[in-house]
Amino acid sequence: MKGTVIIDCFPERAERYRDQYAIVAIDVIRATTTATTAISLGRRVFPAQTVDDAVQIASTLQRPLLAGELGGNMPVGFDVNNSPAQIAQRNDLYRPIVLVSSSGTQLLLKAVGAEAVYIACFRNVSAVVRHLSGRHRRIAVLGAGTRGQFRREDQMACAWIAEQLVASGYFPETEETSSYITRWSGRSPDEARYGRSADYLRRSGQVQDLEFVLSHIDDLDTVPSLIDGELIPVMGRIAATQRAI
Repeated sequence: MKGTVIIDCFPERAERYRDQYAIVAIDVIRATTTATTAISLGRRVFPAQTVDDAVQIASTLQRPLLAGELGGNMPVGFDVNNSPAQIAQRNDLYRPIVLVSSSGTQLLLKAVGAEAVYIACFRNVSAVVRHLSGRHRRIAVLGAGTRGQFRREDQMACAWIAEQLVASGYFPETEETSSYITRWSGRSPDEARYGRSADYLRRSGQVQDLEFVLSHIDDLDTVPSLIDGELIPVMGRIAATQRAI
């Protein structure tokens, strides 16, 4: 047995795992998909907890893009929403992104202090597992959660990562972890269409992000890790550099 894996949710739960675990932060719709997409294209990405923090970080960078949302709304003065589809369409790859979101970046930054902090989404499930397996003995796979709910798409990504880790020799720490794995094993990513996050994107006229998430499945080898305030590709670095040229 290589170690153990546990599934949990919500930013405030991250402190439970900082001392003894590597943490994988997941916010499929949309922060970790936005960040992973940007990094795969060769961009630098800096997560922030608040608008003020984002503005302060941006002041230290050359021609940054302020990206994100709080409460579903893009803050005044920001350049782009928390949108993987919009980020993928932009050509100004030399501009670093400062990203803030209601849940995803909150979880990510509350995980600081863990053995290692990674992000995952539907795009890099297998790559994350390849990097984690045998590298860390205890792994916490955490969904960001929204409005007190462990959203469907985050359950799915958490479960698929945990399932592959168990297949490689890890042991689920809790019955709840095993339950999530069983629930989502073999299920189609398209089932995320029936969740509340997908419903919000449709109601708010942002269906392009839903379609982006569901049409990009396990297509990246990029594994971003939070290191000194920046998301750095610890896998997929060469591919990301080549895409940026």
